[in-house]
Amino acid sequence: MQAPVPEPVRPRVIAVLGDSLSVSPSPDESFPAVLQRRLEKEGRAWRVVSFGQNGDTTADGLTRLDDLLAEQPDILVLALGANDGVRGVPLDTVWQNLDTIITRAQAAGVGVLLCGMEAPPNFGSEYTREFRSVFADLANAHDVAFLPFFLDGVAGDSALNQSDGIHPNVEGTRRVADLVWRSLEPLLERSSTPS
Repeated sequence: MQAPVPEPVRPRVIAVLGDSLSVSPSPDESFPAVLQRRLEKEGRAWRVVSFGQNGDTTADGLTRLDDLLAEQPDILVLALGANDGVRGVPLDTVWQNLDTIITRAQAAGVGVLLCGMEAPPNFGSEYTREFRSVFADLANAHDVAFLPFFLDGVAGDSALNQSDGIHPNVEGTRRVADLVWRSLEPLLERSSTPS
């Protein structure tokens, strides 16, 4: 009697909800693409789905959350907020949008990695400081994995950024992917462990 052929393992899904920092310098060199190659190299059955859009704010990301959740992700990498900071969006609006995204993702059984963003100094030191706190406070309130600053070690380094001084180049994006990976890997292990 022939042994049954095992069903192929369905790749687990990591969804990235972000802005231009999630799609630059190109779709093939973006940090989600770098993460996908690393997962494949390590033989991990995960698929990275990018929901990054140029110019997106937290409000824009919230409008696309239904489409993202329809992918039935296991993990959400939430990398929004940079454009809110650039535009001086009120802090309670940023909080509310991110809080809603995290709450809905957790209600759907999705693990969340929240990536902290920084605001430029244009709107004063108090806004910059409180903007940074929004991310840390949300991570604590929801008990989610947290990367304090998405561009740590990359922002401000001309060797790691494109000519606009804002978006990482290929090498900078690899550094960002390494940062994200360090926070993401414990979630991968947790999601792979039977409950």
